[in-house]
Amino acid sequence: MTTWTSDTPTDEIRRRARRLGFQAIGFASVTDDWAAAGHLEAFIAAGHHGTMDWLAETAPRRAHPTSLWPEARSAVVLGMNYGPDHDPLEALKARSDAAISVYAQGRDYHALIKGRLKELGGLIKKRLGGEVKVFVDTAPLMEKPLAALAGLGWQGKHTNLVSREFGSWLFLGSILTSLELAPDAPSADHCGACRACLDICPTNAFPAPYQLDARACLSYLTIEHEGPIPETYRSAMGNRIYGCDDCLAVCPWNKFAAVARETKLHARADLKAPPLAELAALDEASFRARFAGSPIKRIGRGRFVRNVLYAIGNSGDPTLIDAAAALLDDPDAVVRESAAWAVGRLTKAPPPASP
Repeated sequence: MTTWTSDTPTDEIRRRARRLGFQAIGFASVTDDWAAAGHLEAFIAAGHHGTMDWLAETAPRRAHPTSLWPEARSAVVLGMNYGPDHDPLEALKARSDAAISVYAQGRDYHALIKGRLKELGGLIKKRLGGEVKVFVDTAPLMEKPLAALAGLGWQGKHTNLVSREFGSWLFLGSILTSLELAPDAPSADHCGACRACLDICPTNAFPAPYQLDARACLSYLTIEHEGPIPETYRSAMGNRIYGCDDCLAVCPWNKFAAVARETKLHARADLKAPPLAELAALDEASFRARFAGSPIKRIGRGRFVRNVLYAIGNSGDPTLIDAAAALLDDPDAVVRESAAWAVGRLTKAPPPASP
């Protein structure tokens, strides 16, 4: 085995991780039981996963990191800051433009982070031996409770990770290893009596603090949900067409957040507040071209334009009637229904109020 410097193995890993652009690094043992398995079981039993059947199907593998990989002994959990240079809530005021979740305004983080995790994992294996496996979001690994166990932050009342250093804006990646690495202390919960994230939710998607009903969450509805979105939630969407940042953006811990250092995670100019009429006009080819390299591409043109049409219907802007009416004969049945809803809303809508 290669001789280490005076640093401990975890110190060396931290230094190398920072060189690769990770701002938050923590270590956790994955040999003990954890409460996350029970929380997942309750979430699925309540039906709060909606149509995400893959969550139920993979629940046994998600129950514990060693269920996914029995040889795992430790986890290296890493966070990359994607803090915005603007207040995401401001985008909700421009009703004729689209509001896109901060994480989707830049390059798709999956490929970016996975490549760097593989590089770090290779260095760990070369220097320390043992086996490693890397994970970014798409694998059946519960990364938020693992990040809390590794000391990166805590799961707030909105169920998302909150960091004292970076607020709400951390992309997570994990490396499981067969090595025994010294663990960090788990993070304590610092939410206190605050319930800002619960109170701002436009659809009341939190049945109780620390519980989310995805079926009412606009992130789930605009990204994961296929088919028409229930009319109960359409008005509450406002101009949100991909995700929702409300509960993240309002968190008081964001006062410590910084703008992302990684330039590939900075918002593209054409995705900060694109005009709804422009997005509604995208056909299949132009949709794929515009969102190449973006996480938005994975939901497909039909689901995306469906969301755009709901936003048009909510805009109160009669100049957008033609943009919606142009899709009344779209080949996609869901798009046609959404277009009819939008036209109906705008022809009955009163003029938008002055700001």
